[in-house]
Amino acid sequence: NAGTEADVYISVYGERGDTGSRQLLRSQKSKKFLKGQTDIFAVEAVHLGCLYKIVIGHNGLGSGNGWFLDKVVIKDPITDLDYTFLCHRWLDQGQDDGNISRELPVTGASMLPGRKELELKREKTWAAEKWKFRKGITLQFYNRVTRGFVCLYPDSRVDALGDKKNKYGKVFSKWMCA
Repeated sequence: NAGTEADVYISVYGERGDTGSRQLLRSQKSKKFLKGQTDIFAVEAVHLGCLYKIVIGHNGLGSGNGWFLDKVVIKDPITDLDYTFLCHRWLDQGQDDGNISRELPVTGASMLPGRKELELKREKTWAAEKWKFRKGITLQFYNRVTRGFVCLYPDSRVDALGDKKNKYGKVFSKWMCA
């Protein structure tokens, strides 16, 4: 009873984004997700760069939907690298911790430095951009079509009409034209 008849979904995360949730539909085997079986799927996506995690789970539907997942191996056809995500746990509402999805980090020392580098880049980007989200900050974007400004206010209001007489607009219009 380690296989599942439920619909299985996966999201793959890399340094350039993620695939979003994708259902694993066509295995090279006639029946998918049987006990002791290795299933192979092709998932089309843009190149995500170095992979660092996946989220895999199922919808919990069907008889015998509980599933014991050993591991997931993703082969990147561009770099010819294999990324391994160890699980060795149940995805079952009645087994283990009751979760039917798991977030799995990439396994292997060779991939961890890349993941740490990615996290450091994200921290640096956030440090450079977080001022935009502080209380009292109004963001403005110049609209070339309307020749006005679109403003995002701290109270979550948006003025998208392109007001040419915005009290902040003059400062930015001089900056934009320089």
